Amino acid sequence: MADRQHIENLGRFINIKLRDIKTNCENGFAVMLTVTRTPLRVSLFGGGTDYPEYFEREPGAVVGMAIDKYIIIAALGLVGCQDYNYRLSYSKLEHCQNVLEIEHPVVREVLRHFDVSHRLDVSVISDLPAAGSGLGSSSAFTVGFLRTVYALLGQKPTKIELSKKAIEVERDILCENVGVQDQLHAAFGGINRFDFSGSAIRISPLQMTSATLRQLNASMVLVHTGIARRATTTVAAQIAVTRTRAIDRELSELYRLVAECVSLLECGTPGWLTQLGEMLSASWKIKRTLSPDVSNTVLDDLFETIVASGAYGAKLCGAGGGGFFLALIDPERIPGLAERVAPLSVIPISVDVDGSTLIYCQSR
Repeated sequence: MADRQHIENLGRFINIKLRDIKTNCENGFAVMLTVTRTPLRVSLFGGGTDYPEYFEREPGAVVGMAIDKYIIIAALGLVGCQDYNYRLSYSKLEHCQNVLEIEHPVVREVLRHFDVSHRLDVSVISDLPAAGSGLGSSSAFTVGFLRTVYALLGQKPTKIELSKKAIEVERDILCENVGVQDQLHAAFGGINRFDFSGSAIRISPLQMTSATLRQLNASMVLVHTGIARRATTTVAAQIAVTRTRAIDRELSELYRLVAECVSLLECGTPGWLTQLGEMLSASWKIKRTLSPDVSNTVLDDLFETIVASGAYGAKLCGAGGGGFFLALIDPERIPGLAERVAPLSVIPISVDVDGSTLIYCQSR
C-alpha cells in the first residue's frame, strides 16, 4: 500500500511537470525536466568512526544500508516569461533573480560551484520529514541535487565520484559538521561496509543470501520519537571530544561491532536476528555515553517501551537527540509495538538497492 501511494504521488508530481513542459514547448522554448530519487539511510554500526577527525589517525568503518524512503528532486528549465530566474519549493518557497539570493545553502553553493546558468524551477518532495530525522536526509538531498545538476549538464558521474563531490560540498564548501558515510549510502544504495583510512575509502557490499535479506526486510521498523532536531550541535560536541581522544575506547568498540555485524548477515546462521538486535541495543548504550546531547529521559523511556514490546533490539538513528529509532522485531509483534507507542508512528522499511538514480529526463 505504501509503495502504491508512493508511485501515485510520484506520478502526479511528474504529470504536473510534464504539463509545464508541454505548455513551454508549445510556446517554442527549449526546456529540460529531470527527476532524481535518492534514498535515506540507516547506519547499523561504526557511526562516529566515519569522521576524518578519527579515521585520519585510526582505522574507521561503518556498516549500514540505504532504505526505501526517498527524497525526490525535480528540476525544470524555465522559459523567459517568468519574473524570476529561480524558483525553489521545499519546506519553504523561494523566488530569486540570481543564485546568490538563494537561501537554501546546498542549492546555492552547488549552482555556484558548477557555474550553472540555467534558469530553474526546483521542487522537492520526501517520504519522511526531511529535517531532524537522523536518516541522513541532508546528505541524501546533497547527493540528489548533485545528481540533478550533473544531468542538467549532460554528465554521468560514477557513484564514488558522486559521493566524494557531496562530501566536498558539505565538509569543505559548507563547512558542515558531518561524517562521510551518509553520502556513500545515498549514492551507492544496498547494504555496504565502508572502510576509512587517511584519504582512502573502501566499499564492500555485503554478500547476503536472499533468505537473510527477506528476513531482515520483514523485521525492520522505524519508530518516530516525535522529536525533530538538528544534528549540528550534537555532532560538534562529539567531534570536539573525538579530537581529544577522550572517546577512543568507545569508538573502537563501535568499530569492532562492524565486523561482527557483517559476519552475522553474511553467514545467516540460526539466531542471527536475535544477536543483531542485541548488538543494536549494546551500540545504543555505548552511543549514549559519547555526548550528553545524544539522549534524554523521553528517548530512554521510548527505547525501553520498544524493547518491552518484544523487539530484538533498537538504536536511535543518526547523531542523537531525536528522529527515529531503528528496531528489529518479529513481524507479528509490529501491531503490538504500534499500539504501545501510539500516537508515534511505526514505519516498516526495507533495503533500497539502487542508490541515487536519475529516474526521468526529458529535453527538447
